Amino acid sequence: MVDSPFCDQLGDRITPWELGYSLMGELIKTEVLDVLRYAMKTLVEWKDRPDRKPLIIRGARQVGKTWLMREFGSANYPKVAYINCDSNRQLAALFEDDLDVERLLTAFQIVAGTSITAPDTLVILDEVQEIPRALASLKYFNENAPEYPIVAAGSMLGIAMHQGTSFPVGKVEFMNLYPLSFTEFLNATGNAPLVELLRGQKFDIITPFKAKYVDLLRQYYYIGGMPEAVAAFVERRDFSEVRRIHSRLLDAYEQDFSKHAPIEIVPRIRMLWDSVPAQLGKENRKFMYGHIREGARAKEFELAMQWLLDCGLIHKVERVSKPGMPLSAYWDSGSFKLCMLDVGLMAAKSGLDAKTLIEGNRVFAEFKGALTEQYVHQQLLSDCDIAPAYWSADKATAEVDFVFQHGMEVYPLEVKAEENLKAKSLRRYAEKYEPRLSIRTSMSDYRKEDWMVNVPLYAIGTLVETLGQV
Repeated sequence: MVDSPFCDQLGDRITPWELGYSLMGELIKTEVLDVLRYAMKTLVEWKDRPDRKPLIIRGARQVGKTWLMREFGSANYPKVAYINCDSNRQLAALFEDDLDVERLLTAFQIVAGTSITAPDTLVILDEVQEIPRALASLKYFNENAPEYPIVAAGSMLGIAMHQGTSFPVGKVEFMNLYPLSFTEFLNATGNAPLVELLRGQKFDIITPFKAKYVDLLRQYYYIGGMPEAVAAFVERRDFSEVRRIHSRLLDAYEQDFSKHAPIEIVPRIRMLWDSVPAQLGKENRKFMYGHIREGARAKEFELAMQWLLDCGLIHKVERVSKPGMPLSAYWDSGSFKLCMLDVGLMAAKSGLDAKTLIEGNRVFAEFKGALTEQYVHQQLLSDCDIAPAYWSADKATAEVDFVFQHGMEVYPLEVKAEENLKAKSLRRYAEKYEPRLSIRTSMSDYRKEDWMVNVPLYAIGTLVETLGQV
């Protein structure tokens, strides 16, 4: 989602894409508003905790942090004090002096144009990464004025850059925000009953509606979860407009490269960024520096990659040679895959046009399943709070797309783009490591076998619920 502010510090200017967010809010003020973004539930839980700390919402630019905070505030507090830290010299100067809480609150009231009283006023510090000392001030609010609810938001890049001596370690809480998941997309497009079936694991009722789920999933592969794109689709059902929005978002990210990254690594950032869809499109999806440029080495691109990771524009899927616990202890740092922020942006960057939407299931096999793997990874992060790795045998004779830790178990997850029920690598993994359960996700219906469960692709966002049932 786009992460520009709704308005400037005086609240009297709205940008075109911000109007889209406003429109989205009006379009979806229905009975499904509370489940439009599952992050809203997390925020409500944070609000109700007696020991809450200031909350920092982290996410890539344009994933909807501003919209989420303002909607949460308006729905749960009598008053909202919105403070935008971006390009506000007066506010930056304020933080250069001491970080006395009372002095800051007085200034916040002037900037926001509303009185601030505890606990009925939500204080929002948007684009907080632009003023590092604003981040530091959260420590003092936690220690000296915990009765004031404060939510801050900033890009992953900015937050990462300021994790130094001034960062309030142990004095704040974090929440990660991603693009809308498929189930959130279903809610946004007026298909909340379909979500309820998935959440309830009612596969005897779900299966007869398979064609509906598949059609909506096909749309999601194209549209993705960037809220400006979803809002445009909800309003106009125009796939061409969706793709124009994708192009604008991709252009904005590339402009950020030049604006925020060290000038000496900008060309390498662009090269790496441009290579990600093609790397996922290879039969072997392992990231290879030589595919960026002939003769390229890891040392040349490590800073560029870290920059994109810190931005939240890409995600690293580490290889493990053994599914031990904790899984991170078995990472092979020299082998990994990269996924993008959003499946719709990946489709746009890959040149996937709207014709695939009317050509049946071809979309699910496009780029040898790359879109499907991107989609599954995205749902694991957003809906399941799972950051998976992948497994391959030492001699690359077998590979399982994802492995992940949940509870006290490590599960393998094989991804199939179509109704392909062959899972040779998955079976080899299961025979070698004997997991409690092996998982395959495909376009086939739900089915449970002795050693494996097949979860339909459109239901992968409810995988945690599935694991609780089998």
